[in-house]
Amino acid sequence: MALYAIGDLQGCFKPLMRLLDIVDFNPSQDHLYLVGDVIARGPDSQACLDFLCQNRDAISITLGNHDLHFLACVLLGKSPNPKDKLDSIFASNKLAQYTSLLQAQPLALFLPKLSTFISHAGIHPDWDIEQALEYAQFAQQCYQSEDAVHFFANMYGPSPTKKINNLNELDKFKAIINVFTRMRFLDTQGALDLNHKGPALSSNTLMPWFEHERFKHDNNRYVFGHWAALEGKTNLNNVIALDTGCVWGGPMTLMDLTSGEHFSSK
Repeated sequence: MALYAIGDLQGCFKPLMRLLDIVDFNPSQDHLYLVGDVIARGPDSQACLDFLCQNRDAISITLGNHDLHFLACVLLGKSPNPKDKLDSIFASNKLAQYTSLLQAQPLALFLPKLSTFISHAGIHPDWDIEQALEYAQFAQQCYQSEDAVHFFANMYGPSPTKKINNLNELDKFKAIINVFTRMRFLDTQGALDLNHKGPALSSNTLMPWFEHERFKHDNNRYVFGHWAALEGKTNLNNVIALDTGCVWGGPMTLMDLTSGEHFSSK
């Protein structure tokens, strides 16, 4: 059984198929972990969803911001952003199936045998893995609950990540969503800066989350996507960036989680 992780699909179906052919992916034996943003902006989001639905027992998805935005639009009855190229999905008789697939997925996963944590945007340096998984589970319960519409309607906006358990339920939800699906830079107090999206350039006031001292001495491995501007580079062996910007003309990247080998395809 082979275990693979793959960067943001964003509706790029053909590169996905080429990569799975390269590693001879067998859904009856192997497992594929997707770091989120499986849809939106690319040309074939529906084909990606069809493949994932057909092979749902062989895949796990840590939801990204585009995936959550799709769910919010469906549950709130809103039209998708035209830039996301999702009209065919919203017009499909499989919309409920697509929604069910994504809504069933978590925000974060940990593979103990491989000491590997997976999420879309990463992990906050103040959260150990046990805490992070507890927070992910809390948010998952929110977006899968009978009150899911309420949480999706109020999903966006800043929320502190300090003393998160002292926050009210909605602010705690927003804070967790921000960390796992939107985080890139942190300020000197560890608060998220959600405005900067460029390359990982530290300054006197901001640093990439993975440049925190904690990760230089962490024996666990962290696999994430979300940040195409990194071009797959973190300069850390234990922090793996898999979003290499396929939807923007770069390659799509897949990693063998056991061997650490990387494969790319356009």
